[in-house]
Amino acid sequence: MSSPRKTASDESLELSLPWSFVELMALESLGVDKSHSSGDGTEEIEKFRSLAAPYPPGQGSRSFGGHVYAQSAYAASKTVGEMFVIHDITGSFILGGRLDIPYIYSVRRIRDGFMYCTRAVDARQDGKICFSCLCSFKRGEGQQTFHHQPPTVQERFDKILSLKRPEDQDMSPSIDADFWIEGVKQGKFEEMMFPGLDVRKVNMEDYNNNTGIQQNPERYRQLTQYRLKGSPDEDCTATLAQVKEREFAGKYDNLYACAHMYSSDKNSLFLIPRALGIKRWADMSSLTLMVVVHTHGKPLRMIDWDGVTEDKSELPMKWFIQEGWTPQSGENRAVHESHLWSPEGTLIATSLQDSMLRLQKLGRAGNL
Repeated sequence: MSSPRKTASDESLELSLPWSFVELMALESLGVDKSHSSGDGTEEIEKFRSLAAPYPPGQGSRSFGGHVYAQSAYAASKTVGEMFVIHDITGSFILGGRLDIPYIYSVRRIRDGFMYCTRAVDARQDGKICFSCLCSFKRGEGQQTFHHQPPTVQERFDKILSLKRPEDQDMSPSIDADFWIEGVKQGKFEEMMFPGLDVRKVNMEDYNNNTGIQQNPERYRQLTQYRLKGSPDEDCTATLAQVKEREFAGKYDNLYACAHMYSSDKNSLFLIPRALGIKRWADMSSLTLMVVVHTHGKPLRMIDWDGVTEDKSELPMKWFIQEGWTPQSGENRAVHESHLWSPEGTLIATSLQDSMLRLQKLGRAGNL
């Protein structure tokens, strides 16, 4: 598949949907804008333009929210020093993303410290802010004096996970709702390739059909397994030895963190009506999303070097697991929460997403 990288002179850039994650996140630097002033003087705003089309869930007209979320963090990572890896991003979805024009990311330096640094990112389309976030980055400290985490997802769901290999699980649908899944079976809808990551939905029906879980929606669980598509290196001519050296040096750690964030948002909200037994709704969309990356280094990295052989044309990738649930709903809003697990059972990240969920259209009259 051809690369989406091309020269762009304006926002009418023709976008293509790539296969690999590194191409999906590709950015063009637009330079530094020093015209913004603050009380302490001139602020530098570094700008980037996206080069790939975002994924449209369900053949819709709006882009997948995980794209702008992950790419905002990736743009911010281009402005920090070596060895700084993202550990936290909190963002607000303001307008639905369009498919026909690039995102323009404005990255503002908030703080550059020795161990931590912070960036603010505004993502615009057609001059309007559609997403805004704060990203925090951290250097490794080379020591760990304490550690705890919940029992691993592999231990708690061993019987379910052992039934099928990840690659034998069903593809995660474009829209994880009954109307879409049935429509695909009947030929009414056509599934579109999900770019960047191979995402599989674990069959949890037997587990979730338990009466105790149906009466307690917060106990509902959905497991999703995912792995990276393509090499993480922007240089398509990089040798296997070069990629290995760069990964071990942490060169791709921010890209990997963004891949975990990107996957965490796929079909996340559709878990909520399933857990609540809701078949139809009027409106559902993301409001805010926070992802905290708990650990850096080896647990975050995605290439399965033990599976590398000379006769393989593609790099084998590790399978990670997202464990999702909904802890609370009410007032036309609902929360999605998840843990992201490494194949070895390390809890690498936690996501918390606040969403709008309306069962009826909101009347305008009398509502101010």
